[in-house]
Amino acid sequence: MGRIVAIIGRPNVGKSTLFNRITETRDAIVDEVAGVTRDRHYGKGEWCGKEFTLIDTGGFSFGSDDVFEDEIRNQVTIAMEEADILLFVVDVTMGITDLDEAVADLARRARKPVFLVVNKVDNNERIHEAAVFYGLGLGELYCISSINGSGTGELLDDLTKLIPDEVEQADDEGIPKIAVVGRPNVGKSSFVNALLGKERNIVTPIAGTTRDTIHTRYQAFGHDFYLVDTAGLRKKGKVHDDIEFYSVMRTVKAIENCDICILMLDAKDGIESQDINILWLALKNHRGVVIVVNKWDTVEKDTHSTKKFTEHILDKIAPFKDVPIIFTSVTEKQRLLKAIETAMMVYENRKRTIQTRHLNDVLLPIILDNPPPATKGKYLKVKYITQLKLGYPSFVFFCNLPQYFKDPYRRFLENQLRKHFNFHGVPLAIYFRQK
Repeated sequence: MGRIVAIIGRPNVGKSTLFNRITETRDAIVDEVAGVTRDRHYGKGEWCGKEFTLIDTGGFSFGSDDVFEDEIRNQVTIAMEEADILLFVVDVTMGITDLDEAVADLARRARKPVFLVVNKVDNNERIHEAAVFYGLGLGELYCISSINGSGTGELLDDLTKLIPDEVEQADDEGIPKIAVVGRPNVGKSSFVNALLGKERNIVTPIAGTTRDTIHTRYQAFGHDFYLVDTAGLRKKGKVHDDIEFYSVMRTVKAIENCDICILMLDAKDGIESQDINILWLALKNHRGVVIVVNKWDTVEKDTHSTKKFTEHILDKIAPFKDVPIIFTSVTEKQRLLKAIETAMMVYENRKRTIQTRHLNDVLLPIILDNPPPATKGKYLKVKYITQLKLGYPSFVFFCNLPQYFKDPYRRFLENQLRKHFNFHGVPLAIYFRQK
């Protein structure tokens, strides 16, 4: 079972409110990413140590009360196909509507776990009224009020039973998985096709994950990795869909299934809000990142163009600035291998482990010279540091009063880790624990 959860349902049942409730459950861990495609949202949720990606499929529109339009059917179908778990939200104050029944009919055929969430249940009378939704044939009901949060704990308890632990399972072959992600029409497909040309030694595509995402083996020029399907390697004949919404689902799924994301931009457009949303979702999933600026041959340049463009990108993605930026032209075959070489370098950085003794020898003197600022009369002290054995760089700073360590000092410590050890292109997780 994977980690992508989609909220489905007709308009005005409280899907977005539930999304906000879940993604704000632990505000230190979860950041909402909004506006990726029109008014839709996706973000990170966490409950009892389990993390998952949550997608709000809100914004359905229909022309009349008795017509279940193609737009609705398409987007619900996409969510059901690409997600691992479905939260089907209904409104207790309205009872079962024709549109609820239409969505329920699709949900029953989805072959995915479906949680039927009856929203706006905020008194005992409405608990009794909710029983009518057993008629949808989707099993147990979860009566909640997404506004005040009642009932969401039980829902998340059962939901997270289907989600794997955060500790990543090592790939049996130790082969990197690289995904090319980005907005439509930036050149992802052309980049993938250029890599998978006839002159390269390509192994037959294989299904490599529980979500049946296609990985294609690339072996050429001394490299060996899986290219994660995100740029059209697999045709979706059954879904004639809203292209933007489908691209978001595929992007989320690709990020969940890779080690390194190559985030491709269009040189003519620069970096836009959707690019930044994709970047931050990759960082929140602890994936390594390489930014590739494609179509560099199509823009007018001078001797300072590359530097100016790089500075602009870094300014937009601050505070995460330790990321490689490569300028390519797929049509001119410029620096494509450089992009792959950089991605492999970031993969090695993501695997890097620092011995506890070395960490403490380097960082403790720096912390002693730059101690955390006293807070509320409390003297703060870091005692020692160690790296966790996860699939990405994560460090625990054992200290006397972890609750008083603030984000500015966390960023200071991250900058010191980056300064003294090579984590170029890799997000770092820093935790403070009592000792």
